[in-house]
Amino acid sequence: MSTSTPQQFILIPGRTSRQGTGLNEGKYSSDYLDEINTLQVSPADMESLGLVDGDRVRVWNEVGEMKVAVKTSKGDELPRGILFISYGPQSCHLMNSNTHGTGMPDSKGMDVWLEPVAKVD
Repeated sequence: MSTSTPQQFILIPGRTSRQGTGLNEGKYSSDYLDEINTLQVSPADMESLGLVDGDRVRVWNEVGEMKVAVKTSKGDELPRGILFISYGPQSCHLMNSNTHGTGMPDSKGMDVWLEPVAKVD
């Protein structure tokens, strides 16, 4: 890894069409599992972190952590400093349980830290 110093990012979980299609095939389908276990990172951030598609990273905040594979986001989908992952068990590890009376926890714009943990072979 080119850097061992954790970097701070903003994580935005959400839904994708691939996740929805995979869900129709079942929550244990390979497409669905791949989508909820893969973190999208901007091309510039992938380069500065020395990451390639398939490398694994640890992402954490004051609530919890997740270890996931990374892939480069397409084109200009994500600006530098922003991460994206589909909603699922991984992203839930980072969500605070406070719902502010709405019944839904905060799930957008979470401050997180990222560090590489394993290179793809």
